[in-house]
Amino acid sequence: MRATNDKINARSGRNLFSAILIGLALGGGLVISLIFVKELFMVFGTILLIFASFELASALRFAGRDVPRIPTVIAAVAIVPASFYGLATGHWLATIAGVGLVTLWRIAELAVPKLRVSPRELLKDIGAGAFIQSYVVFLGGFTVLLTAQDGGQWWTLAFLIVVVSVDVGAYASGLNFGKHPMAPLISPKKTWEGFAGSVVAALVAGVLASIFMLQQPWWVGLILGATMVVTATGGDLAESLIKRDLGIKDISTWLPGHGGFLDRLDSILPSAAAAYALYLIFA
Repeated sequence: MRATNDKINARSGRNLFSAILIGLALGGGLVISLIFVKELFMVFGTILLIFASFELASALRFAGRDVPRIPTVIAAVAIVPASFYGLATGHWLATIAGVGLVTLWRIAELAVPKLRVSPRELLKDIGAGAFIQSYVVFLGGFTVLLTAQDGGQWWTLAFLIVVVSVDVGAYASGLNFGKHPMAPLISPKKTWEGFAGSVVAALVAGVLASIFMLQQPWWVGLILGATMVVTATGGDLAESLIKRDLGIKDISTWLPGHGGFLDRLDSILPSAAAAYALYLIFA
């Protein structure tokens, strides 16, 4: 049994047992917050955005970019109530304010002699800070924005189920049949066979979620599933490219078997924006 587990861990690149336990814990908290009291999702979302934005800021600092972490976390916290109560307007304003706060904070740090850099390096630092706000905070805020809509909690749960299905389908199919690398320079373990499995899993999950959860026609589920395959896979590859550029395997080691919080949110971030767009179209 142990030899089998070691073989699976070696092929998947992570501790499967720990990954399952962490996934169940996160999934349980998510379902409870969405189904019973959706205001609790603000707490859940805030925690995830705090850790994810802090992780990426720390990783960029390790790579040489001086990204101030305090304003980065403050902006991550602020976008949650802004998106939940201020809806789309609050979401955009909080993002713009977050970029401004991180930028002004970094400029103010120039008053400290040891934090002074050349104008070129300062622009790189500011760009890195704005990137975190755009990539993690802005995209992550769409989950809160979607949940705040009338019946939006079911759309949030539905798109998350489909995204998880994409991950599980790719993992299972790739583990058993994967032979042809999909993007060897970015993510060597991702295969076309795994992608095919993710497509099948996403379409099935999308149709079931559409009919039984969203009260939408089956063909809406196909659109949901196909959209989530594209965004989830793209988000996964995008984060893999970021880690490869930074020269790291995981954003952090806070979640055994998963890496960091951002390693679990990579597929969700772009998918949240797409799911919100689908809600506006169909709901």
